[in-house]
Amino acid sequence: MGLVKRNPFGHILFLKKWLIRFFGSCTHRRYRGFNELQIEGSEIIRNLPDTNVLFISNHQTYFADVVAMFHVFNASLSGRIDSIKNIGYLWQPKMNIYYVAAKETMRSGLLPKILSYAGAIPVERTWRSEGVDVVEKRAVNPNDTENIKIALNDGWVITFPQGTTRSFKPVRKGTAHIIKQHRPVVVPIVIDGFRRSFDRKGIRMKKKGILQSFIIKEPLQIDYDNDTIDEIVEKIEYAIEQHPSFLKVIPVEELEEQEQLNKLRRWDVNEEN
Repeated sequence: MGLVKRNPFGHILFLKKWLIRFFGSCTHRRYRGFNELQIEGSEIIRNLPDTNVLFISNHQTYFADVVAMFHVFNASLSGRIDSIKNIGYLWQPKMNIYYVAAKETMRSGLLPKILSYAGAIPVERTWRSEGVDVVEKRAVNPNDTENIKIALNDGWVITFPQGTTRSFKPVRKGTAHIIKQHRPVVVPIVIDGFRRSFDRKGIRMKKKGILQSFIIKEPLQIDYDNDTIDEIVEKIEYAIEQHPSFLKVIPVEELEEQEQLNKLRRWDVNEEN
């Protein structure tokens, strides 16, 4: 591979590869060592096409979720079965993995800007700005949807259709529009344990010895011609286990524990500021 070979967004692939190797090496023990990442469904990853695959997932931290996916995807493609044991899989990583992220998040510091080079597709959030919900809906930037189309044509795209790290928030219809328009293979992922392991940004470790779960499900069955946007949204909510009906089966004790964690996170943010 030549030193000046670039992807469709102009990123030099040689630099991107070394960024993935470096940050992958730095973060590996966060999922296998300090904490333990329990994976299910790695065989699904190995059977996917090389392009036009959209991963949808619930969201718990800004960066730790995505980093875990880079580890799991590359380990699975290297033949590891539900494991990220031995980081040799980082030597030849899959180079056409992208992830959708809020522009304000990726511009919030030097580290996010560096991580952006590894595959971010920055988008303008039309419903939220600087941590505050936007009352007046803004128009979607057509460049954002075009960039997602380019990324799907080139490889795999990771997106968090709720657009927030808070649980059981509505799935944004923009994801359903992308699915209906570009007809990707849609692979649901359900994660847990990340908000207990890391701070909200997913950079600082809060606690060790946490069992993190990472479940890869079979691709969604979608009738691209006849399913409505609302029907696709509902399928996404069920697939990533964020439909309101799931609230009815969560034990009261777990909800109370989650509320306490939310209070602690708010306290941590105030202390840092």
